[in-house]
Amino acid sequence: MSIKLGVPSKGRLMEKTFDWFGARGIGLARSGSEREYSGEVTGVEGVELVLLSAGEIPRELAAGRIHLGVTGTDLVQEKLVQWDQKVAPLAELGFGHADLIVAVPSCWVDVNTLDDLDAAAAAFRARHGFRMRIATKYHRLVRAYLHEGGVSDYQLVDSQGATEGTVKNLTAEAIADITSSGETLRANHLKILAEEPVLRSQATLFKSRVAPLEEGERETMRLLQDRLGL
Repeated sequence: MSIKLGVPSKGRLMEKTFDWFGARGIGLARSGSEREYSGEVTGVEGVELVLLSAGEIPRELAAGRIHLGVTGTDLVQEKLVQWDQKVAPLAELGFGHADLIVAVPSCWVDVNTLDDLDAAAAAFRARHGFRMRIATKYHRLVRAYLHEGGVSDYQLVDSQGATEGTVKNLTAEAIADITSSGETLRANHLKILAEEPVLRSQATLFKSRVAPLEEGERETMRLLQDRLGL
């Protein structure tokens, strides 16, 4: 048996994760071709690398099919109900920074806070007869944030494509989405509310609270965490 470590399967997140582990004496490498979702681990015995999409890793951790996984805080908190009972954050990795924000059309000059958004939503419903639509992929996090902020007259609509384009395409009046620089929002004539974001996210190493560990695997986990300085 071995400790299973889930890592994003492509792109900058995979490369940065490999670099982070490598700087701590643990070598991670993809094995075979780009189409193969397996890899090799050097520097500690008994660890198996599993390459997955960042969005799959929270589910695999919560199901106990992997012991450790690197993914965004936003994905864990959005995809897992009572996430802190299923996974434990071990280390923030210092890359993959992004904020989950609420943005409205730049031309809404009087809407800058959640209170303003609540007033605009009430006025919108009175004028149009239906609730203001906010497009997002992050229903759980956004609903909790808006509830806490006292915003009521709205509906969340699911966005599976480019969320920033929904306002221009008239399928939503506002959006809630992940952003790192804000450039795409500005290009689509959107502005971020002047509030704390819904969530500040970054790539994080999580440990499954439910994955079974045999005695040999416990020792491997201790060695790995020690090597990583955790």
